Amino acid sequence: MIIDTLRNAQRYYNLHRSFQTAFEYLNSTNLTALENGVIELADGIRVIISNDQGKKVEATTKTFECHNQNIDIQVLIHGNETMGWKPRADCQVIEVPYNPEKDYMFYSDEPDTYFSLNNGQFVIFFPEDVHAPMIGKELIKKLVVKIPV
Repeated sequence: MIIDTLRNAQRYYNLHRSFQTAFEYLNSTNLTALENGVIELADGIRVIISNDQGKKVEATTKTFECHNQNIDIQVLIHGNETMGWKPRADCQVIEVPYNPEKDYMFYSDEPDTYFSLNNGQFVIFFPEDVHAPMIGKELIKKLVVKIPV
């Protein structure tokens, strides 16, 4: 897992062949003007924009998720979002087995760590990162970039 701000995105270009494409899009786009939906970028990269009500911790940990086929770059556009995290290797209880069509698996373990993002900050979740996003009391506008592993 990596947490940083979009202004430092260049530091991560070399971590994956598609990171530069994703971060250049993020830094050249007016993110606040984006409507809910999905945008297809090059090389299988998808951008998912949502503006949804935050959830209580108990609700988000029911979908304590990880992915096998994609890396998530999650960017907070507006609101106050807290997320839970735990290393996949430390998770013990599978709630929903891996679904290859939707690329997720849910655990019912509790996160080890909680952190909050400020507007313009991002987190990168790799397949070994189990995460519980969307914790908050208000509307959360965010963007998730799905990058094929």
